[in-house]
Amino acid sequence: MGAAGREGEKKSRVSRLTSAILGLFAAPRINMREDYEKVRRAQRALSFARPDPERTFDRTVPSAEGHEVPVRVFLPKEATRSGVLLFFHGGGWTIGDVESYTSACRTMADLTGQVVVSVDYRLAPEHPYPAGLHDCLTVTEALLEGPSLADIDGPADVTLIGDSAGGNLAAAVSLALRERGRTLPGAQILLYPVTQWDHDPETSPFPSVREYGTGLRLTSIEVQDYIEMYQPDAAARTTPLISPLVADDLSGLPRTLVVTAELDLLRDEGEAFALALRAAGTPARIERIDGALHGFITLPRFARPLTAAYELVTSFLDGEMSESRVLEIPAVEPPSPPAAPGDAGAPERRTP
Repeated sequence: MGAAGREGEKKSRVSRLTSAILGLFAAPRINMREDYEKVRRAQRALSFARPDPERTFDRTVPSAEGHEVPVRVFLPKEATRSGVLLFFHGGGWTIGDVESYTSACRTMADLTGQVVVSVDYRLAPEHPYPAGLHDCLTVTEALLEGPSLADIDGPADVTLIGDSAGGNLAAAVSLALRERGRTLPGAQILLYPVTQWDHDPETSPFPSVREYGTGLRLTSIEVQDYIEMYQPDAAARTTPLISPLVADDLSGLPRTLVVTAELDLLRDEGEAFALALRAAGTPARIERIDGALHGFITLPRFARPLTAAYELVTSFLDGEMSESRVLEIPAVEPPSPPAAPGDAGAPERRTP
């Protein structure tokens, strides 16, 4: 099938209404490098949630770097499961915060019946890597080592959960804890996670980057902007705490659920990460939401992709590791680290 045919097939999978709505955001495209502060303000304005002091509490966790990491604790309307979901929000490590994800976290608490703790980690570009990761590690260790944020019976009661860049942070936190010889959480849930650095359609090994990297909820250019603001050093982007897919050892990590969106450029790398976990002996369950776009965790709670995702999440929390269906996932080798500038045969770096 030619390029025009593939584009037509892609657009046919998205409803006309969805395409029209997405078109409002696609023209003109936001330049995240210049407009991230405007996007942050717009997010806060559009995501206002009425205060609920009976079920929402703000706390802080002291860090070794001398600052306090803000967190927001959400109680479910009905507690049906013990334990805590420790949530790292998405937004390309650059936008998003506890305010813009408050509605999503309330929904998460209610639909899972679990306490949710959302981390307001520092954002790039003002605070590039590893600032955000360190904040997430600080809160994770505080929760695993004591009841300061929520009552738990032990580390097995803690599940890390994150979407997009937050899924990346959850995977990185687990890797960092293991490398430090620290206590690990019981499980991790990665929702359409970023797992590697290369989102250039010309060089990425993943077909979903080329199929869904333009004209939809998230573009390859935006992902590349985000990751370059998060880690300005190009060579350092290929390290496992930024690109967990390339880690040499993925064994001994918490059991994992990876949920991807069908119409998302990050789909293939998320599923590849789950396969790599499984190959290393880490229990991993792979699920895909058909017809879903990147970012479905922030949809209204009656939206079909959201309800479908939470059916998978709740079954995983109850211990189910069997997949709801068999996915045909082609074996794709992760991208190789680029040659250092000046090396013979080093490819020219292209921005998508």
